[in-house]
Amino acid sequence: MQAIRARRLRARIAVVISDRQDAFALTRARRAGIPAVFVNPKAFPTRAAFERHLIRLLEHAGVRLVCLAGFMRLLSPVFVRRFRHRILNIHPALLPAFSGAHAIQDALAWGAKVTGVTVHLVDEEMDRGPILLQEALAIRQGERAAGLLRRIHRIEHQLYPKAIGLMLTGRVRLRGRSVTIG
Repeated sequence: MQAIRARRLRARIAVVISDRQDAFALTRARRAGIPAVFVNPKAFPTRAAFERHLIRLLEHAGVRLVCLAGFMRLLSPVFVRRFRHRILNIHPALLPAFSGAHAIQDALAWGAKVTGVTVHLVDEEMDRGPILLQEALAIRQGERAAGLLRRIHRIEHQLYPKAIGLMLTGRVRLRGRSVTIG
């Protein structure tokens, strides 16, 4: 929303969906007049039923690009195929290093000297899709997770709108795992 307001990104947010009722993203979206929907996964008998509902919501909203942020669920092959090459995810590490939910803590525990942010296209495996953009960030001596997270968020807020913009222009080309920008 900030990048759109600042005219750094030409896009329209069609809908914000969260599987967490208390997600601040829902509040922010509602305040901005953007449709915001909480979808409780526990309200569905199966993961497939939950995802079918998500697909209906996204298609009804006319979504061209699905942008994940803080969505900590692995999407099924059925969902991924429905939006093939149209799902972006942002990850707080330089993939393929430190995939998964604890990337920042893992990088610190390993004594990594560099981490960063990755925006990648989602495929059927967790944090393994083709990499669109990355930006590195040096880890400071003695840095703690909270401080590193703040610095990573600053990069994310710049890199994700840039990646979304590239996807919406149609300049992104895929050949296997390789991404080129024309």
